[in-house]
Amino acid sequence: QVQLVESGGGLVQAGGSLRLSCAASGRIFSSYAMGWFRQSPGKGREFVASINWSGGATYYAESVKGRFTISRDNVKSTVYLQMNSLKPEDTAIYSCAADTSGLAKIYSGSYYLPYWGQGTQVTVSS
Repeated sequence: QVQLVESGGGLVQAGGSLRLSCAASGRIFSSYAMGWFRQSPGKGREFVASINWSGGATYYAESVKGRFTISRDNVKSTVYLQMNSLKPEDTAIYSCAADTSGLAKIYSGSYYLPYWGQGTQVTVSS
């Protein structure tokens, strides 16, 4: 069983930055790929970024490429999402998830990730 807890959300003006953290319990965090997803009112869940087990491969949604950076610290069992140049359309609840395959990908269509955090709210004002 893996528990994921996100933190770092908040209210920021457009153009500002936030860093989200996702802390994982369990000793096998380092074998999992991790992903960040977001959901805003009236919209479905959207893939944001993912990172493989070692941190050597990352993937991003086109909408955040060049602005967001995903990283991980396997010693601290934590994955991060650095968000720069934030836009009002980035407003959403951001959640992290664990992929037990260890392989990062761009998640679209039908997929199953067994472990999810509760989410953290990010609000970007114009």
